[in-house]
Amino acid sequence: MAGARYLLPARVTLGDAAAVRAQALAELRAAAPTGPWEVDAGALSTFDSSCLALLLELRRAAADVRLRAAPTRLAQLARAYGVEFVVDG
Repeated sequence: MAGARYLLPARVTLGDAAAVRAQALAELRAAAPTGPWEVDAGALSTFDSSCLALLLELRRAAADVRLRAAPTRLAQLARAYGVEFVVDG
């Protein structure tokens, strides 16, 4: 498979992050993309810094992760933590 796509849920907070992480990594392994892995954040409405930790983990797990439709507040949070590269691309 060339590329693959993962849809983030509407909520990624500390209480949700472990389950979302497990699901995302399982989907990544199942898809085994050879091209970019798109992570669509269009539905994301409730999140905290654990969402950034999740995105960092996904970037470590896949060679090429591209975040799409990131909410402005997520980009602002990433800048505040100095990890804006997580939402760029």
